[in-house]
Amino acid sequence: MRKILQNLANSVSSDSLASKFRRERFKLFLELLSSCSGESLTILDVGGWERFWEIQGFVNTKHKIILLNLDPVETHYPNITSVIGDARDLSRYADGSIDIVFSNSVIEHLFTFENQMKMANEVRRVAKKYFVQTPSFYFPLEPHFLFPFFHWMPLLLRVFLVRHYSLGWYTKCNTKEEALKVVTEIQLMKKSEIKKLFSDAVIRTERLFGISKSYIAITKTGK
Repeated sequence: MRKILQNLANSVSSDSLASKFRRERFKLFLELLSSCSGESLTILDVGGWERFWEIQGFVNTKHKIILLNLDPVETHYPNITSVIGDARDLSRYADGSIDIVFSNSVIEHLFTFENQMKMANEVRRVAKKYFVQTPSFYFPLEPHFLFPFFHWMPLLLRVFLVRHYSLGWYTKCNTKEEALKVVTEIQLMKKSEIKKLFSDAVIRTERLFGISKSYIAITKTGK
């Protein structure tokens, strides 16, 4: 069952359910991109990876793509570079210096709402326009552990499960401390929280079977 769910959620596989959602999502990003002035734009991908842009056909283009992560990632194309940084502190970039800040399924990995607010404030500060996506708290299948209702369970039960079983994209933890860190890192967000963090954005909702699957905060036209 774990393997089946991984295949469905594999964003690298072109025929997976996750890839289909990402392709539709990217159409919204292209609309945002087309609203920007200038032929060569700077895109800061917070928590991104090169393979994503390769799949979308954005390698060897006129646009400069910067991948910002806690650790360096390998790049192979002249228009893509990797920098080490923290989503909560983009002080290396001046106000409004980035044409578009892009972030896909990152803001939920920051342990606390306070940290999520720091990231949101930094994104809004440096970006002329932004596109921030995150999974929904209300979807019953937790997208990281690929376990039904996992994020709605009591903390100690979640810790027990990842301590004793390999779930989703995570292998079984060796210690309780490690399990606690893995579990508390993920803080799925509600639409009201996204609206609070990105008050100047349009919030788009992705749905599966009529249930909110994820949210996308997109800069309002005209910003």
